[in-house]
Amino acid sequence: MGLVMGTFSMQTKQVSYHKDKADDDLEMTMVCHRPEGLDQLEAQTNFSKRELQVLYRGFKNECPSGVVNEDTFKQIYSQFFPHGDASTYAHFLFNAFDSAHTGSIKFEDFVTALSILLRGTITEKLQWTFNLYDINRDGYINKEEMTDIVRAIYDMMGKYTYPVLKNDAPKQHVDAFFQKMDKNRDGVVTLDEFILSCQEDENIMRSLQLFENVI
Repeated sequence: MGLVMGTFSMQTKQVSYHKDKADDDLEMTMVCHRPEGLDQLEAQTNFSKRELQVLYRGFKNECPSGVVNEDTFKQIYSQFFPHGDASTYAHFLFNAFDSAHTGSIKFEDFVTALSILLRGTITEKLQWTFNLYDINRDGYINKEEMTDIVRAIYDMMGKYTYPVLKNDAPKQHVDAFFQKMDKNRDGVVTLDEFILSCQEDENIMRSLQLFENVI
């Protein structure tokens, strides 16, 4: 969870306040995809109009066309993990941001997800994370999906993973996940099981609050 929010918090911190509303409105008319109005996005998210202006400026700097395809998303995300291979995890993360399955992420998709991750309720954050792990979107997390996620995270961290991982480390991590989360021992983790287990874990609860005030 922290990996999801931490990298995007780094991106938002790189943006500065230096233009007025007229400049922002002008910018929004010059891209290939024009986002929804600031008033509408302010009503739909937990961000103020000023915060949305800052986020939009950063988004436009990275994506002048107003949309991000998966290849571009991977290139941006990989910058934060230069010593590992972030492509697989970025693929899963891209699919979670692309909730409409259009093959691209618009500014609205970006700020909606970011609003949940940074300012959403505990339940909203956990639901979003569950959807990230539920790769085939069938409403359950199975061991194959969790193994894919864990391997992707290990690949992303690269040689700086400490302590050095053994070959069976992903399996051990997945087994521990299911031991904790799979309450009825049926081999899959439901959304209710996931939320309940996370709420029982003080470390997870603390991690969900780490990035609430990053912008």
